[in-house]
Amino acid sequence: MRVAADPFKKVKKMVKDLIVKLMEEANAEADHKGWCDMELATNDKTRTEKTDAVVNLHAEIDELEASVAKLAQDISVLAGQVAELDAAVAKATAIRTSEKAKNEVTIKDAISAQDAVSNAIGVLKDFYAGAESATALVQSKAKQPEVFDEPYKGMGGENGGVIGMMEVIQADFARLESETKSSESEASKEYSEFMDDARVDKAQKEKDHEYKSKAHQDQSQALQERKSDLAGTQKELDAALAYYDKLKPDCIAVAEPYEERVARRKEEIESLQEALRILQGEEVA
Repeated sequence: MRVAADPFKKVKKMVKDLIVKLMEEANAEADHKGWCDMELATNDKTRTEKTDAVVNLHAEIDELEASVAKLAQDISVLAGQVAELDAAVAKATAIRTSEKAKNEVTIKDAISAQDAVSNAIGVLKDFYAGAESATALVQSKAKQPEVFDEPYKGMGGENGGVIGMMEVIQADFARLESETKSSESEASKEYSEFMDDARVDKAQKEKDHEYKSKAHQDQSQALQERKSDLAGTQKELDAALAYYDKLKPDCIAVAEPYEERVARRKEEIESLQEALRILQGEEVA
């Protein structure tokens, strides 16, 4: 009856169940270990890529911000230079207009004065010629002394007198005309050269202003895009870091390393199997 009751049957069943349970736990832990390894590797790759991307985006943003600021400063300087150039051109034009008008009046007056002096000299010469003829006639008829001829000689003499003075005045007006024309020509030439240089300089500055304004617009847009990329990448990195923290308790922060647990469980299974064999051997005996 005792043999029939098989008192070890329950024990053997418990040992078999325990072996099955330990093997299931080993398989489950192996599956979990594989899952952890895969998730940790994927997460590590993601964290590395996103961290590098965040660092690079920060560097690009810093560079773009510096470039945008420099372009804005250059644009402001160019705008100021163009404004100063326009003011200089306006001032030079006003001065040239006034100077030209003044020179034209001076030249016109000098020409008119020369004509007037020339006419006056002609009148005086005619007058002195007629007076000398009359004096000669009177002296010839009346035998007058030569003293009557002195006034006319003094006024119409070759080296002095009114006609000489008038000729000096005429020469002064002629010189004034010549010098004013020369001055006007030189001033006109300088003004033309200044205007040509100013036109070229302004065209270059406006071209630089246009180019830098376009670059400022493009880089400002690129800066906003990089900031948007940074926000999205930082969000992905934060999610990867949060998931890593979630993985650590189950996959990293364990009391016993996986290899040691496998070895220990293997020993337990082998011990139980040995015990089961002993029990089965006793039953056979």
